[in-house]
Amino acid sequence: MIRCWRLDDASQSLVLGSRDERLAEVVYWGARLPDNEDIETIYRANVIDVAGGMLDINPELSVCPEASRSFPGQPGLVLRDGSGAQLLPKFRFSAETISENAVSVSFRDETNGLTYIASFAINPATHIVEAKAVLETDEPTYLHWFAAPVFPAPQLSDEMLDFSGRWCGEFQMNRTPWSPGIRSRENRTGRTGHEHFPGLVVPCRGATDTSGDVYAFHYAWSGGHGMTAEELPDGRRQIQFGHAAGIETEPGTRFETGKLHAVYSDGGINGCAVAFQRHLRDQIVTFPQPGRARPVHYNCWEAVYFSHNLSELKALADEAADLGAERFVLDDGWFGNRDDDTRALSDWHVDPRKFPDGLDPLIDHVHMRGMSFGIWFEPEMINPDSDTYRKHPEWALGDKDQILGRNQKALNMALSEVRDFLFERVGKVLEHHAVDYIKWDHNRVLPAPDAAQTRGTYQLIDRLREAFPQIEIESCASGGARIDFEILRRTSRVWLSDSNDAIERLLMQHNAAIFLPMAVTGSHVGPRVCHTSGRTIDIRFRAWVAAQRHLGFELDPRELTAAEAQILKDVTAWWKDNRDWMFDADILRLESADPAVVAEQHLARDGNRFVVFAGKHRPSQQIVPRPLRLTRLNRNAKYRIELTNRSDAPGLSRGDPLLKSAGVTMSGNYLMNHGLTLPWSFPETMWVIEGRLA
Repeated sequence: MIRCWRLDDASQSLVLGSRDERLAEVVYWGARLPDNEDIETIYRANVIDVAGGMLDINPELSVCPEASRSFPGQPGLVLRDGSGAQLLPKFRFSAETISENAVSVSFRDETNGLTYIASFAINPATHIVEAKAVLETDEPTYLHWFAAPVFPAPQLSDEMLDFSGRWCGEFQMNRTPWSPGIRSRENRTGRTGHEHFPGLVVPCRGATDTSGDVYAFHYAWSGGHGMTAEELPDGRRQIQFGHAAGIETEPGTRFETGKLHAVYSDGGINGCAVAFQRHLRDQIVTFPQPGRARPVHYNCWEAVYFSHNLSELKALADEAADLGAERFVLDDGWFGNRDDDTRALSDWHVDPRKFPDGLDPLIDHVHMRGMSFGIWFEPEMINPDSDTYRKHPEWALGDKDQILGRNQKALNMALSEVRDFLFERVGKVLEHHAVDYIKWDHNRVLPAPDAAQTRGTYQLIDRLREAFPQIEIESCASGGARIDFEILRRTSRVWLSDSNDAIERLLMQHNAAIFLPMAVTGSHVGPRVCHTSGRTIDIRFRAWVAAQRHLGFELDPRELTAAEAQILKDVTAWWKDNRDWMFDADILRLESADPAVVAEQHLARDGNRFVVFAGKHRPSQQIVPRPLRLTRLNRNAKYRIELTNRSDAPGLSRGDPLLKSAGVTMSGNYLMNHGLTLPWSFPETMWVIEGRLA
């Protein structure tokens, strides 16, 4: 007997099939099939041949490949019973639930007392497929590995793209050729991690940023994940994502994976990026004040660090407001006796030495200057040198003699008493002060990964959001170590990196935009001399790189010359004028003919306007700029093009390319096939080009 299921949107189809009541497998995923396509025929046509040296029947590459079927690759489920004996499931179809855009199929293993449920939902607006698996057991069971529903990978693909990183160097793209065997990545840090962002892009041969068939995945889970991209001996390929192996430390009777977000695009990597950006912004993130324009931030961290002085903070607020800031964020150092990073974490009460009259005098001053007030917390962490630790050392996660990270331990978020304590302490600060924003930090890896820790954090954030729905939360973890779609169900901004180096930011932002829209990606103008790289960078480049995303400042404004301050004011004013349409814009990667230029195009949802940021991060090999092709424009339409910052052209730019002196009107066809001819520029500079439908 053959069973088949089908999901479609305007651009893609997903077909699952099952024979003889065995586990379903994805037999087609790609460009939209005709409505009258016989999907049972597709299932039958997907069966591969048998040759010498093979089993007599090829085991299914199912949504949860079974070792009991002699599957030649990695199984989708590894578990043991309560005594520690390995279980080898043999699932059979038991039920289905079908709706317009979703299907859920259930399978049962009566011998082992297991029920497996795979769910798929396709979003017709964003084109994202969300896939999730649930395992229910009759008896307590130890789970080692559990993959979200497994997808096949295209065989007309030569490489896969994934993302590694480090502190101050997130979202570094890796290109790995397909070959027989496994590309395996596992993050065991207990958070999403700098090291292994839970995303994968699989381009088919010839695909680029702007064209061709591409498949992409993101696993939404904040506690560490595993990924397997495997080519079997018979040539088939599978993609598995799940929680990191072994992080369910206690036996249970119900387990569920995170949601695996998957998308097919025939428009290159940009097609996947648009789908992820829109899905995250429009379907996942909840903005506390959705009608409010994204405010320009000022964060005081790199101006004062732990040295909090009311008069100095007021002076910084004045300077920030004059530059155009609309939200003042008080960072680490306001609580306990927190004079450095060795003490007081978890002592969440205002330091009376620094703020003898509490925070209200500062908050009132911030409000008087027309800004809202935000504050830093790191709720999941504790210093051994803290009143809370001395009272409750048993609340710390891990061994007493563990290696510390930033002089701190993690609290055991699985304990209800810990969550209650944090809710009371953090909630008291929020209840008694006019706070509209939390920078929620997480500055060390866990001593050992534990799924219960992540679930406990989710519960605390959910509880605080319910109690204080007007407060926006930013996910920060030593920069970008906790960025994923599940933490973003609870937060509405991410701190991409602790690096404010504009060159590093330019590159990181470019790759992160495959998954993240402008609306949630914080980017700040840092100091003249970057505190993490030591590099000195011009204010123009720093400001325009930050203006590509949710703009903020994180410098001591008192270091600015009058000319620098004016440049920052001008860029900030430009950003405010454009932020509303850029909030909903699609960020598109442009294929620069010059490797020294990293360029992207923000295209309005209605297609009537755009802005191009062309950042030159190192010297070019050729003398003058190569033309820069745009993308996704109306070929037959005319666009009025202006070089926004033409006054930045240096003296060595001695010619007169038209854009340097005047606006131009040209067709989308010309802009996409020939491209823009820009003036010469130094490295570490940015051209900003605006276009409107003429």
